[in-house]
Amino acid sequence: MQVSIYKQFWRYAIPTVAAMLVNGLYQVVDGIFIGRYVGAEGLAGINVAWPVIGSILGIGMLVGVGTGALASIKQGEGNQVGARATLATGLLLLLVLAPIVSFVLYTFADSFLLWQGAQGRVLELGSQYLHILIFACVFSLGSIAAPFLLRNDDSPNLATLLMVVGAVVNIILDYVFIAHLGWELEGAAIATAIAQMVVTILGVGYFFSSKAKMRLRLADLRIQFSEVPQIAAIGVSSFFMYAYGSMMVALHNSLFAEYGSSVLIGAYAILGYIVTVYYLVVEGFANGMQPLVSYNHGARNQDNIRKLLGVAMGSAVFGGLAFVILLNLFPREFVSVFNSSDASLMDNAVIGIRLHMFAMFLDGFLVVAGAYYQSINKGSKAMFVTVGNMVIQLPFLFIMPKLMGIPGIWIAYPLSNVALSLVVAWMLWRDVKRMILPPTPPPAEPMTLAN
Repeated sequence: MQVSIYKQFWRYAIPTVAAMLVNGLYQVVDGIFIGRYVGAEGLAGINVAWPVIGSILGIGMLVGVGTGALASIKQGEGNQVGARATLATGLLLLLVLAPIVSFVLYTFADSFLLWQGAQGRVLELGSQYLHILIFACVFSLGSIAAPFLLRNDDSPNLATLLMVVGAVVNIILDYVFIAHLGWELEGAAIATAIAQMVVTILGVGYFFSSKAKMRLRLADLRIQFSEVPQIAAIGVSSFFMYAYGSMMVALHNSLFAEYGSSVLIGAYAILGYIVTVYYLVVEGFANGMQPLVSYNHGARNQDNIRKLLGVAMGSAVFGGLAFVILLNLFPREFVSVFNSSDASLMDNAVIGIRLHMFAMFLDGFLVVAGAYYQSINKGSKAMFVTVGNMVIQLPFLFIMPKLMGIPGIWIAYPLSNVALSLVVAWMLWRDVKRMILPPTPPPAEPMTLAN
């Protein structure tokens, strides 16, 4: 008996959401340890480092999502040899990119911290974090790409387990290095690097085991250069999603430093950790949807694609609405998880929740829309969703602080989300409508009477 497409979605989505939450949990736990043991300056330090780290993760997403989606499309077409060749190309691409990315980021990292307004203690702490993770770049790339590849090999539960292992390692080492040894952000970076190394080694090792459907041998490890542009075209919107997010964090940090102080950057960091929880759930829905949509696109099953988009979009948007309501009902309870002793930090974070996160559910809409276009190999539309938010948000960030000061910085992001979501909703509605409705038949020729 054929399994319902909705059951297939939840079979992928539930472990993927769990994996994303567990994977994100160690980022949040980093924030909790830093907020409690280092304070507002520690939170500001990791927040000015984040845009650089986000760029590394974005490259890992580009290769992981692009490789995974292309391999799934080939599997849907029944081309197992081609799927293995795509996987091998993606893994080698990560290895080639790692030293290049490390060199570039090492050269410009401190300049980027200074551009965001980091100085004194905040600059020192941000540099501590960056200078370790830049040298662990290959593991940062591998740890974010490996779970995508495992899910596209029809092993979503194993991908979840792998991320659980990484998260547990990171949390334990956070306690040892930050709380016990007092190594501050240097300790947080070492803990993260070791956890990412574990995830990378286990994830890549799986594809050389008998359990892998796309099993690799050393002889398979060749780059198919003709596939690199296809991988990049599919995954580039994921890179820009992270690059866009990183740039927006950097711009906010710079504006908060200009109009306020490092306490505002610390409050903004707390909001970033809180929104990470929702964002990871949404990415779980999107990434759980992606292999199934890619497969059904390869198999030309449009009805299943429409159903998958509907259930992923509904889950993301309505879940976001519920989270926004909870945040506004209990803002201080959420903030106090990270720091309850600094009254100024807490007050600014609560204001941020009210002004900055009221349209957060639209993030879910945009993430699922972008993942849908990636899954059906329409990289240009996926790119539009991602880049459009940056292009639209920049004018808001330029104008609103001049009009309203610090509240204008907080409110610029949700206003731009509303504007972009209206455009993307119209685009998505048109595309789905074309998929549902059959093509219009040509007009019938007029009947003529026989003589």
